[in-house]
Amino acid sequence: MLFNLLPLVIIVILLLVAMVKVLAEYERAVVFRLGRIIGAKGPGLIIIIPVIDRFVRVPLRLVTLDVPSQDVITKDNVSVKVNAVIYFRVLDPVKAIIEVEDYLFATSQLAQTTLRSVCGSVELDDLLTHRDEVNSRIQAILDEQTDPWGIKVSNVEVKHIDLPQEMQRAMAQQAEAERERRAKVIRAEAEFQAADRLAQAAEIIGRHPSALQLRYLQTLTELSGEGKTATIIPLPLGDIMGLFGKGKTGE
Repeated sequence: MLFNLLPLVIIVILLLVAMVKVLAEYERAVVFRLGRIIGAKGPGLIIIIPVIDRFVRVPLRLVTLDVPSQDVITKDNVSVKVNAVIYFRVLDPVKAIIEVEDYLFATSQLAQTTLRSVCGSVELDDLLTHRDEVNSRIQAILDEQTDPWGIKVSNVEVKHIDLPQEMQRAMAQQAEAERERRAKVIRAEAEFQAADRLAQAAEIIGRHPSALQLRYLQTLTELSGEGKTATIIPLPLGDIMGLFGKGKTGE
């Protein structure tokens, strides 16, 4: 009798294996019964009726999608290569299976076309300096387009912008010219401030002649510092020549 029951036991075990499925916490099973959707099941233990039911596993974890490098012509007619990375997750597994054939492939293709469209509508300077705004625009467009698929695009980051060699040299020359301009402006500002201070000092010395004598003595002190073998004494030649001139006039 046991030998006769063995085939039945094997059949029951095979049916249990086919019927019982275990889904992880981050997975859902979209179940079709006789071709009609009956909803999403999981996580944990679910029962599938063999032959009658068919299910598709859908992961709900955050997906990182790398967008290949795209050839883009910016608004100011500069050819660049741009790539990006997209972060999204499936919020509604039923829509992700029913509304689109392959949501990963569809999202990738939509991301590539959106990246070319958005980057082509801005100038190169905006693409380089206002990258956050470009990322936000791409993310908003993708999120709106993928919402009917049950997908939420949480973030988009433009990773790399590859510029032509000619444009890199031109930008380097522009940066060098900008630094030189700033250096000249700083030097001119320093000269202006120094001249302004000298003019103020001349006015003070003009009002107080004794200040010139004090400055003269301070200069002598600086010239006769430690370790110097010679002392240089500056003479006011203008005053000396003026004395000589007065003497000749007196004669």
